[in-house]
Amino acid sequence: MGKKGREIVEVDIKELLELLRKAYADEWIAYYSYKWAADMAEGLKSPLVAELTDKIAKEEEEHADELADRIIELGGEVPKDFEKLYDLANCKKVNFPPSVRELEKMLEALVEAEACAIDVYNKIVKWLGPCYNKDIKTFHVIQHILAEEIEHEESFQNLL
Repeated sequence: MGKKGREIVEVDIKELLELLRKAYADEWIAYYSYKWAADMAEGLKSPLVAELTDKIAKEEEEHADELADRIIELGGEVPKDFEKLYDLANCKKVNFPPSVRELEKMLEALVEAEACAIDVYNKIVKWLGPCYNKDIKTFHVIQHILAEEIEHEESFQNLL
């Protein structure tokens, strides 16, 4: 980000970077968990579940990329060690059922994971809210991701 771009950011950058790094960690955990679910889903409706979960996993990866770009623009760094992601994450894991054949319970776990993501991004939007015009770019990135997380939750719920 250029000099003028940094000048117009009038929020606590250290706190913002911490919020963004935690969300970045969440996205990588979601990506891995969703890819696993897409690969492991079994049963009559599994092709539909696998297809949707794989599509949403790709969107979670895109979210991680968007967050990484913004973190770097703000002068921060993303974690380089995979283990650090778990330590940082707000949403530490998806609580899948013991059997991958329990598609309904898998979907319930995915709905729960999306609810956690919605809470995280809603918290960031509210934190930025009073500062909307003090970091408009981050606000729009987070607003965009929040909208997609809401769509993801609805997609999983619709399969239930």
